[in-house]
Amino acid sequence: MTALSDHELRASFTRRHPGGPAIRVSDLCLSGAAGVSVLFGASGSGKTTLLRCLAGLERPDEGSIRFGAEVWFDAAQAISLPPRLRRIGFVPQDYALFPHLSVERNLAYGLAGLRSAEAKARVAQAIQWLGLTGLETRHPAELSGGEQQRVALARAVVTQPRLLLLDEPLSALDAPTRLRLRSELRRFLLQAGIPTLLVTHDRSDAIALGDKVWILDGQGIAQHGPVDQVFSRPSSLAAAGIVAMETVQPGRVLAVKDGLVTVEIGAARLTGFDPDLPPGTGEVYACIRAEDVVLIKGEVAASSARNRLPGRVVSIANEGPLVRLGVECGFPLTVLLTRQACEELALKPGDEVWALVKAPHLHLIART
Repeated sequence: MTALSDHELRASFTRRHPGGPAIRVSDLCLSGAAGVSVLFGASGSGKTTLLRCLAGLERPDEGSIRFGAEVWFDAAQAISLPPRLRRIGFVPQDYALFPHLSVERNLAYGLAGLRSAEAKARVAQAIQWLGLTGLETRHPAELSGGEQQRVALARAVVTQPRLLLLDEPLSALDAPTRLRLRSELRRFLLQAGIPTLLVTHDRSDAIALGDKVWILDGQGIAQHGPVDQVFSRPSSLAAAGIVAMETVQPGRVLAVKDGLVTVEIGAARLTGFDPDLPPGTGEVYACIRAEDVVLIKGEVAASSARNRLPGRVVSIANEGPLVRLGVECGFPLTVLLTRQACEELALKPGDEVWALVKAPHLHLIART
């Protein structure tokens, strides 16, 4: 095994549930640098199981988990370090605050082994850092969802863990609060300077909170890498479905020249720039993010977009501040516009439009 840094987490294990699929993790590796990594996938894909195995709350059936030089779990050697010895901070989905304890006493609960003065100093620092001043004597039932989240986070970081694990930290919040707290939570996590692994099934949460992402498909890790790369360039059809790539269509490669790939998709021809496509690929899946499409009504002015597709609007659906449109342009294309842009274009079903897609925004996955 490759030598680990003092604060690098590496895990390869299998966890089996009776009557359910086995969760297999192959070479999950998190550096000790501060930052936020995201475990992303649909409900039931194994995200929480993976997190609980890392925390020591569940025991894998085989494999190993190491943190630096420490062995947290090794099935072959019958080693399974209890959670308290792993020195991690864990925030469960429901926050698990003690209802009979005040905010201050919730934070102090995990500091029983410290001298009184140091424990009080840490609690005071966490209260100030997370904006809980004035709430010290309140109980969880007297707090809002956002306040409970901050208390749970403070309780996790006050022990100065080496790794922070968060299970769906925003799922218990209503939509407006969730939207407001996304950027706030990321700021808190980066300020804490603790490597963080966060579970979510929400694409917006993953993009807003994460630096890196690990995609789970129900059996193991399907893809990992920087958040923007994984969500815009999935490596397989399964990964494209998990990250909710809106347009995925089968296509045929017609030509490759100077790094540009010409593809026939339905009745249309498009050109993409995809240097990762294996040489000799003939059949592909063409992927286009809905927000990467520009719609124009009327004449097309000069544009840097290589692909200009004539089309017809077939459906319009409001989604809060955004509008989702279905456009037929030789193949079905999904487009996301702001409500204002849609109103300015005065779009309605049946309208003739041009769909513009830049070559780098056409991602191709080889069909095998």
